[in-house]
Amino acid sequence: MTMIRFIAMPTTLARHYQAGGADANGQKPETHVSDGDGTPCRHCLQNVKAGDKYLILSHRPFPVPQPYAETGPIFLCAEECERYDETADMPEMFRKTSDYILRGYSRQDRIVYGTGGVIRTDNIPARAAELLDRNDVAYVHMRSAKNNCFQCRIELDESNWTI
Repeated sequence: MTMIRFIAMPTTLARHYQAGGADANGQKPETHVSDGDGTPCRHCLQNVKAGDKYLILSHRPFPVPQPYAETGPIFLCAEECERYDETADMPEMFRKTSDYILRGYSRQDRIVYGTGGVIRTDNIPARAAELLDRNDVAYVHMRSAKNNCFQCRIELDESNWTI
């Protein structure tokens, strides 16, 4: 079976937002206080604890604007947090929701039609691996099934490849 890895937002980008840098819409991130329920940080891939500050901002998880470069709201710890290790282990916070959207993207950062679908949480690793086995899929986005918000990126784990 193809090995995958769950990939959080890059630390340099998280630090930019945490320092008050402009989001994908050119706005300063909003600061709020978490009630401890359903505030998933896209950098540490954990829910922001009750009473802790978090940011709401517009994020575009693509290198440049283009027609397929979806932009939408995300949450991020307001204080610096440690980035989630890139592993095949699905972050615990994702296991609390029954399903997510998985969608494949090409090397040109375009949606690969026919790859998107709502997937039960326990089937995400297998479906992501299946998509990444395709020659036309370079990476997968995991998104909220209810709101389409970006959660994380999933790629092949090439660290165990031999030549």
